[in-house]
Amino acid sequence: MLFRFENVHKSYAAQEVLRGVSFQINPGEKVGLVGRNGAGKTTLLKLLLSQLALQKKSSSVSEKNLWKNSYTEELEHPDIGEISSASSLSVGLLAQHHRFVEGSTVLESAMSVFSHLREMEAKMKMLEAEMTRVEEEALEQILHSYSQLQIDFEMRGGFTCQSQTESVLFGLGFKKDEFSKSVAHLSGGQQSRLSLAMLLLAGHDILLLDEPTNHLDIKAVEWLEEFLISYKSAYIIISHDRFMLDKCVNKIIEIENGRSNIYPGNYSFYVEEKEARQKAQQAAYEQQQAMIERTEEFIRRNLAGQKTKQAKSRRNMLARLERVEAIESSQSVANFSIRSVARSGDIALTVKDLSFGYETRTLAHNLSLQLRRGESLAIVGGNGTGKTTLLRTLLGQNPPLAGEIDWGSNVNIGYYDQQLNTLSPNNRVIDELREIEPFAEELKLRSFLAVFNFRGDDVFKRVGDLSGGEKGRLSLARLIYSQVNVLVLDEPTNHLDIASREALETALESFTGTIIVVSHDRYFLDRIATAIVYLDGLGAEIFDGTYSEYSEFCQQRQAQQEQQERQAAARLRAATKQTKVKEKPPKLRTPLEIESDVEQTERSIANLSEALSSVEVARSPEKLSQLQQQYEELNQRLEALYTEWEISMQNSEAKA
Repeated sequence: MLFRFENVHKSYAAQEVLRGVSFQINPGEKVGLVGRNGAGKTTLLKLLLSQLALQKKSSSVSEKNLWKNSYTEELEHPDIGEISSASSLSVGLLAQHHRFVEGSTVLESAMSVFSHLREMEAKMKMLEAEMTRVEEEALEQILHSYSQLQIDFEMRGGFTCQSQTESVLFGLGFKKDEFSKSVAHLSGGQQSRLSLAMLLLAGHDILLLDEPTNHLDIKAVEWLEEFLISYKSAYIIISHDRFMLDKCVNKIIEIENGRSNIYPGNYSFYVEEKEARQKAQQAAYEQQQAMIERTEEFIRRNLAGQKTKQAKSRRNMLARLERVEAIESSQSVANFSIRSVARSGDIALTVKDLSFGYETRTLAHNLSLQLRRGESLAIVGGNGTGKTTLLRTLLGQNPPLAGEIDWGSNVNIGYYDQQLNTLSPNNRVIDELREIEPFAEELKLRSFLAVFNFRGDDVFKRVGDLSGGEKGRLSLARLIYSQVNVLVLDEPTNHLDIASREALETALESFTGTIIVVSHDRYFLDRIATAIVYLDGLGAEIFDGTYSEYSEFCQQRQAQQEQQERQAAARLRAATKQTKVKEKPPKLRTPLEIESDVEQTERSIANLSEALSSVEVARSPEKLSQLQQQYEELNQRLEALYTEWEISMQNSEAKA
């Protein structure tokens, strides 16, 4: 057991957030923590971290900073219930406030999690220096200490920690030339990715990952999934990414109506099992209500009659009866009902030989496509590859560098900006809809806003005072109310929880107009997109199909390329083997000859380390595994050479 919650209750003023939460996390478990925004997921983490902060006995800097790096400056305690944890539990938390060593680079900060290995490496170098200075009688003891230290260093991953660090940095989207960049010059997103890299490398007993895919593009998210699948320790993921929850967890803990529900499977299992449980609970509730109604009727008819004793007995039975609760959501789910829209021409958009980007950098050349009415085009790619730039170019906000953009007849475009710049900060919520229909009755506007969970006095809130999630919902409400027949959506799910995302997907599936969307939500893309434009910052690739189909196509293409490379390498080895003349080394070599071999092996290790740092290797698990095996073999050879050198020195001394 790593930690356990037992009947935990927590309230803030009159709001009861948790009402008897109980669950246990065991070593190696991969857990997804799900629930509506505000359901209490972050409250659980606060309570856990507070408990760990109180239990900590160690004086290490990382443990002292555990609480400082978390969600609040004040300790949280359960109102009722207990939280217990294993002794000396090492917890990794993706902090909201990032702390790096002042003046350090990206690589230095990431490598700082291996400080114990750096200390061992420094001691090894010190022993190497001593070998050249000490008397011969003391050399044997130094060689023994060096050998033991080297074995320990290798067992702890000392020879591969830098290549492992660089691989993680590459996987999370850092480029080689950014490794030497000062952490002081990183953007907020880059700092988050660096903190995540350090967390993944540190080897904690359990990781607490609250929205770990923030600031990651699709490629980095897919890399993170593969990393987590092979991660040996336990972790808890709070995420709206349903693809990740499907691939990376084997247990779902749902927080709903202040209580915890446990599902032993991934997200898809959870969805099916929850539906089955709710149907069974609702059936049990209806059966119980019918029984209660019959019993109460019996009590009313017989309490003062001949069956008074039976009536009183049944009344006592009802008083002791454990009531089955009716199925109800913790809060109403947004119902993004799309209003009917005017019909556009059959061809909504034609793009011919389009080049777009900036004067100093072209992001893609000669892009041509045709989008028919009712189709949905998804624009995907890494951060900085030009997804939003392409949207703005299509909308006429950025001039094209070359080519033509032709919108079809009777096209009326609505744009959802991920920065939410279409909203006016000084407007009230209701004013955003009144700008579209100035003479609409207030009841009509309020009814429509209620669909997006703006109720009561919420409709009179100032837009500038809304949270990011509230602004996202309001922006979608404004867009849908406008009845446009072409929706251009830039990351529309960023501020929505899973339930709201699913409601939006259902609405967009029934939309009769045309959709162009930028999104990193692969689940959303699979339900909405009928075609893909993939951008890599150098060009564009068009694929007719869903995102999963495109991803499978790319994997097959990559597998074919790797197979061709293996076949070419095999042919080269076969040709080399035929012409190679085997050289037989002398039975006993001199220390000088061995030292030359040691230097050559060390150069080979350095060259292989450089190869392990390449982007191509970092993004190919198969290549990475092959090179790491070669790396370990070279280090084993180096150790054998040191042993051979020691024996040769002893023989030389005996002859002397």
